[in-house]
Amino acid sequence: MDMQGHQPDCKSITTELEERNWIEQVSWKLRLQKREPLKNVVFILAERARDPNAEKRHLAMRGLGTLAREAPDKQVRRYKKVFLDLLVHGLYDPVSSEVIHESVKTLTIMLGKIQGQGLGSFFIDITLQTRTLLDDENDNVRYSAFVLFGQLAAFAGRKWKKFFTHQVNQTQDSLLTHLQDKSPQVAKACKMTVRACVPYLKPRREQCFQSEEDQRNPRLSRQLSHYHPEVLLFLYANKIL
Repeated sequence: MDMQGHQPDCKSITTELEERNWIEQVSWKLRLQKREPLKNVVFILAERARDPNAEKRHLAMRGLGTLAREAPDKQVRRYKKVFLDLLVHGLYDPVSSEVIHESVKTLTIMLGKIQGQGLGSFFIDITLQTRTLLDDENDNVRYSAFVLFGQLAAFAGRKWKKFFTHQVNQTQDSLLTHLQDKSPQVAKACKMTVRACVPYLKPRREQCFQSEEDQRNPRLSRQLSHYHPEVLLFLYANKIL
């Protein structure tokens, strides 16, 4: 049997190792040189973030995360538009959950560094896609998405209040469902996000009790008995029930 076809491509392995080493060097340089200019590094990562190879895109997103975390806030803010453009693009990666996960994590770092200022239309793109990730099958993606969505609640402000209120109310089912997520980490993140989103929640009229007869509805009582106590407290606190 010809085993040649099963041998790893040494050139591709070498290239991958070089990519990984380069990412590590970025982190090392930033730790040692606080005034390390980001321009060249950012634009190299920008090119790799759109590479057809998913692994290279993943490494590029990790590199952006390292820059966002290690670089001085002033330098990060200087290149925030480039960062945000790449990270939002990464949220929509068609094949790699790793790229999506790194994008969500790095966006959380970025929003913290810029305190949600100057997001412009990026706020809409980030919110819409993060909403879809709250129900992702990957536990890590769901966890990071809830963390980011809670952060967006803090930065919606006046400009995006109406838009974000609509998004939160469209997301009520996901928020309530994942309070009992199979992953304890996700459930905890969801709980924190629900608290952050409370100011944006509106009662659903069709769920409100209209009369004493409604309150005595045995079918409704049976349905409510299946809810976790924390969910019931949340529903009543926000007059959803």
